[in-house]
Amino acid sequence: MSRKILTSLFICFFALGLWGQKGPKIWLPNGSFEGAPRDALHPEGWESSSYNSTPDILPGPWGVYQRPTDGNTFMGLICREDGTFESVAAKLPKALKKDKCYKFELDLSRSQAYAGYTGAACFRLWGAKTAEEPLQLLASSAPIAHYEWKTYQFNFITKAKYSYIIIECYYKTPTLLPYRGNILIDRFLYFEYCERA
Repeated sequence: MSRKILTSLFICFFALGLWGQKGPKIWLPNGSFEGAPRDALHPEGWESSSYNSTPDILPGPWGVYQRPTDGNTFMGLICREDGTFESVAAKLPKALKKDKCYKFELDLSRSQAYAGYTGAACFRLWGAKTAEEPLQLLASSAPIAHYEWKTYQFNFITKAKYSYIIIECYYKTPTLLPYRGNILIDRFLYFEYCERA
């Protein structure tokens, strides 16, 4: 074959390959929540989003000794019987676009210890434009009742453009009374595009 034909074929196949791609991943800052284990400290790349307290970098503090699934540490959040709960926010390197389908996975667990905050709480993820104002609930788990790590997968469609995400530890809903609970989070690395259902 002539060089022109081969070049044309290469360009066509390359263009078709790009056409089928769903776009680059949006990597989260410090998605394995690395840092020196310590209580009341948010991991680098994250900031406290609740006025009540900060998350913990684990294992170690509060009697929590599970092994991480990615890296050396993971993050723990609690909810309380007075109706307050912990949350953290991260600014995304690239905003989630409006009316797009995204998917992600992460590892979740619960601690049997955690200084008495041992109830099964839920993971909730919000889309936001600032670190303090959750706007759209993007994902929510059932209460995390297991003590071993399990991988969870979620899909969502955005209703607006979001530059921030907020992670919450929240109560099972509906619930009559708030309670003391915890969630452990690791390996929340990126978002990627997905096909609409």
